[in-house]
Amino acid sequence: MGLQQQTADALHEQRIDTWLWAARFFKTRSLATEAIAGGRVLINDLPCKKAGKIIRPGDRLQIKRHDELFRVTVLALHRQRGPASVAQSLYQESPEHRADRLALQQKRQAERAQNPTPFRPDAITRQLLRALRGKPG
Repeated sequence: MGLQQQTADALHEQRIDTWLWAARFFKTRSLATEAIAGGRVLINDLPCKKAGKIIRPGDRLQIKRHDELFRVTVLALHRQRGPASVAQSLYQESPEHRADRLALQQKRQAERAQNPTPFRPDAITRQLLRALRGKPG
């Protein structure tokens, strides 16, 4: 295969870990690799276990990040991580999946509003609490 053919192929396919990083699903490639190895990424409804798996435009991805589930279709490939506006142009999320994800996000926000986390004690209070519990500190 000639150099010209390899260059042409490189424009139409990309490693999944670099795409996830460029599309801003993960802050680093190593985090994307961990997610892939952990089985949190599916390509065309099949588990992906290798960070070097090749994806192409039109592939369907399912990405689980924390407690969010993204179902997207790859629209374009990009070698570098750019601004969020560029990253969002690399994929398309179906309207029903986006609505489900946003509804779940709003539900979690409402639960947090009803049950706010307690205030964190200041340094002196934490030191007194440790002393009361008999812990060094």
